[in-house]
Formats: sequence, C-alpha cells, structure tokens
Amino acid sequence: MSTVQIRDARKFYGAHPVLHGVDIDIADGEFVILVGPSGCGKSTLLRMVAGLESITGGTISIDGRVVNGLEPKDRDIAMVFQNYALYPQMTVAQNMGFALELAGTAKDEIKRKVDYAAGILGLEPLLQRKPAQLSGGQRQRVAMGRAIVRDPKVFLFDEPLSNLDAKLRVKMRAEIKALHQRLKTTIVYVTHDQIEAMTMADKIVVMQGGQIEQIGTPLDLYDHPKNMFVAGFLGSPAMNFLEGVVVGHEDSACLDLGDAGRVPLAGRVRQAAGKRVIVGIRPEAIAIADTGGIPAEVLVVEPTGSETHLAVRLGGQEIVVVLRSRVSLAAGERVCLSLETASFHVFDSDTGERLQDG
Repeated sequence: MSTVQIRDARKFYGAHPVLHGVDIDIADGEFVILVGPSGCGKSTLLRMVAGLESITGGTISIDGRVVNGLEPKDRDIAMVFQNYALYPQMTVAQNMGFALELAGTAKDEIKRKVDYAAGILGLEPLLQRKPAQLSGGQRQRVAMGRAIVRDPKVFLFDEPLSNLDAKLRVKMRAEIKALHQRLKTTIVYVTHDQIEAMTMADKIVVMQGGQIEQIGTPLDLYDHPKNMFVAGFLGSPAMNFLEGVVVGHEDSACLDLGDAGRVPLAGRVRQAAGKRVIVGIRPEAIAIADTGGIPAEVLVVEPTGSETHLAVRLGGQEIVVVLRSRVSLAAGERVCLSLETASFHVFDSDTGERLQDG
C-alpha cells in the first residue's frame, strides 16, 4: 500500500510560519494535486514529503511509516522537477539509469528497467541522445522515465509543465494522466495552474496562506466551493461575483442588485432578509436573453472560435459571459442577460464563506 498521511504539518523559517498545521490523507494509487497561488506553501509541503525540507512540527507518513527523520533516498519516493535536472553529459539511457547504477543494481537489470520505462514513454529512439538534442517535452519524459525506473511507492511532481509552451502542456497533461492510469502509482503533484488540477486530479487540495481551504474531487470543488477563494480560483474564466442584498426569506428569497433589478435565489440561503451577500455565477451560466432579462452594456468582445467571451457592465458591476456561439456585438451595445439562478453560489460578504445548504 502506497499511502501518504500528513498530520498537523507545520513549517517555520526562523520565526516566519509557512505552513499552519496541514492534514491530508492520500490513498494508495490516488492522484492528488496541491494547487494554489504562488507562496501558498504547496511546494514547501511537497519538498517536506520528499525530505528536501525539514518539518518543524507534525508528522509525514509514507506507507504507514513516519519519515520525518529519513533522508530522501530512504523514503522510497521519486521526484520530477520543473527544470528536468538532467545530466547534460549523459545519454537519455544513462540519465534514466543513473540512480539505479548508484544503488549498485546489476547492469542487465538497469537495462531492463530503462527499456521498460522508455517503452511506456515512447523514448526508445532517443536513448542514445543527450539532453541538448531533445525538445522540452522529450526532456520532461526523460525526467519521468528516471522516476519510473526506480519503481517508487510515491511519485512527486513539482510544477513539471511550467517550462513548456501551451500546446505541449496540454499534450503532457494527457501523457501524465495516461501514465498514472497505467502504473496505478500514488502521485502527489504541485501546480499553480487550476486547469492542470481540474483535468488531471482524482482529488484536489486547494491551499492559501499555508493552510488548506478545501479538499475534494475536481467537480465537487467546482460545483460546491466552500468559500469565495475556492470559487474564484477554480474555473477559467473565473467565477463572477455580484454584490447584492437578500430580500425575502429562504425558498422565496431574491437578490436585489440595485439598478440591475432583482433575481431569485434558488435553494435555501442561510441568513435573514436584509443581509448583504455576494453571489457567484460561472460565466457559462449566463446567456443573452431572447425576451426580458437584466440589461447590461458590452465592454469587450473576445471571439475564440468555438466560444465568444464578453466583458459586460451589469448594474455598475463588471462580469464575464461565455457564449457557446458566435455573436455580432460591439463595445457599447446594450444586451439583456439571462442568469441561470440554479447555478448561483451565495457567500457571506464579510467572511467569504458559503451560505447555502448542501
């Protein structure tokens, strides 16, 4: 069983706290992604699991064994870095097998494992090349192959795709996900890119300021964010936030948007009438109304081919609309918008916490 348990993990640099008591359970074979803005502590936490950073407080266990005091080589993990960390004077095959060579593994066993990993990653034609002769995506596959040959209990990835161009990142995302499905090994993966997190993870850990904001499956977090930070971090384009006042009670409540009018609040909303709240709505849950709707002014039109993105001003507030069709609109035009009220997310304007039940 290749499980990882993190209990009350804390990290200080001198008197400066970086992690404030983190708890995470990672199951055998699970693909878990730590995501959050720069400086949230996700890479520090990963390096603590790897043994590259000391732990100030709490425990980290791999396969049921506390590893706080173990050297990285004794933790049975393999780490893939964003800068590949390949030896330029060695061939691909030598890079992939170097750790095994240092461990005293027999040459025929090294060759067998290198050939196996190369077959998985499509590196057979490149085994005699050196890193300078490879593309960025090929170098990243070599770094992954070097991890695979070690047959570790846990793979650790530290923003491995951040140095690649957009098209290659999409391709490598698919390759890493396919690799996980084939090897069924536990993976802990760090990224600041929420698209990577949404498309690859079995479970996402959203972090901010050295703490965990929410843990769940990608769709759980997307559909039921516990606060405004999670709601705004996941999704591209980001969730829109509209300020308003609750009018009415519970099932009959409406949101008063001032000059933009009122819209119903579907579902039960905790708090009494008169409460100032913030309602989140995804850009794709807004459409141009055939009749009626809420008046808005078009600010920017961005056609992407398959979609059209609109920046509009609604009742003094700016929001983004994603239309699944092409439209002939220009800045300054007036439109009426239909909001999918069943998709509203209602948050406390003071704390940012979700107010809806369920």
